[in-house]
Amino acid sequence: MAPRLRAALGRLPVVHQYRQSVGLQRGMLTVGLVICTVFVLAAILAPVVAPYGYAQLSADGERFGAQQPPSAEHLLGTTVGGYDVLSRVIWGSQTALLVIIVAVLLSIFLGILLGLVSGYLGGWLDRVLVVIADAVYAFPTLLLAIVTAIVISGGRSSLLGGVFAAAVSITVVFIPQYFRVIRAETVRIKSEAFVESAKVVGASTPRIMFRHILRNATRTLPLIFTLNSSEAILTLAGLGFLGFGIEPSSGAEWGYDLNRSIGDVTSGIWWTSVFPGAAIVLVVLGITLVGESLNDLADPRLRARRRAAATPADAAAATPMAREELGEVK
Repeated sequence: MAPRLRAALGRLPVVHQYRQSVGLQRGMLTVGLVICTVFVLAAILAPVVAPYGYAQLSADGERFGAQQPPSAEHLLGTTVGGYDVLSRVIWGSQTALLVIIVAVLLSIFLGILLGLVSGYLGGWLDRVLVVIADAVYAFPTLLLAIVTAIVISGGRSSLLGGVFAAAVSITVVFIPQYFRVIRAETVRIKSEAFVESAKVVGASTPRIMFRHILRNATRTLPLIFTLNSSEAILTLAGLGFLGFGIEPSSGAEWGYDLNRSIGDVTSGIWWTSVFPGAAIVLVVLGITLVGESLNDLADPRLRARRRAAATPADAAAATPMAREELGEVK
C-alpha cells in the first residue's frame, strides 16, 4: 500500500514538478511553496491564530486606541480606526483566498468551455467569440474590474457580497486569457491524427472535445492559474485601495487598509501601511515564484537544459524523454 500511495503522490502536479526541479529552480519553487503554504494556512486558521477579530475594537472592556505602536498587546500596532494590524493582516489572507478560489475557478470553467467550443466548431461562432474576447481583453484590467464592481454591488458591500463582486470582476478580466490559450491549443490539436481517428471510429463531438482534445489542451493551465492568482490579489487590493472594496466591519482587506494608512505615512506612523503592503508583496512573490518554476518545468527543453547531466550519455538519454513528454495523451 505504501509504494502505491508514494507513487500516487509522486504523480500529483506540484509534487511531480518539484521532484523534477534542480538547483536554483528547486530553491525558487521551495520558497514559493513555503510562502503559499503559510498564506493558505493563515487563511484557513484565521479564527484560531488571529489574536482578535477583524473588526474588534476592544478587549476586556478597554478600547485598543488608534495608531498605537507595536507592543506586547498589539504585536504590529493598531490602525487609524483602532483595529489590530496583525489581526487585519491574518483575516485579510482569508478574504484574498476566497476571491482567488471563486474568481479563478469561475474564469477557468467559462474560459475553457468557450475556448474549446470556439476552437473546435469554428465558423461564425468562433469569429464572434474571438471578437468579444479581444474587446474585453483590450480594456485595462483594473478599470474593467472597477466598472464591474460598481454594477454588481455599488462599489461597497458585505464580506460575501464584496468577495462575489470582486470575484466576478476578476472573472470577467480572466476569461479571455483562458479562452485564447484553450482555443489556440484546440485549433492545433483538432488536426492531429488521433482526433481524426476518433472521428473515423464514430466518436461523438462532445466525446472528442472533452475526452481527447481537452486533456491535451490544458497542460499550461497550472502556470496560468498561478499567474492569475497573483493578479487576482493585486486586482482585489487595487479595488480596496480605490474604495471599491469590502466594508471594514464586514471583513478585512489589505487594499482598504493601505488606503486608510495614507495619512499615517506623512506622520511617521509606518506600521499601519508596511505590514498590509508586505503581505501583498510576499503573497504575490510566492505565487509568482511557483508559476515561473512551473513554466520552466513544463517545457522539457528548458528542463533538460537545466538538469546538469553527469555525462554526454545522460544528456542524450534525457532528450528522448523530453520528446516523449511533448507527445499527446491519448
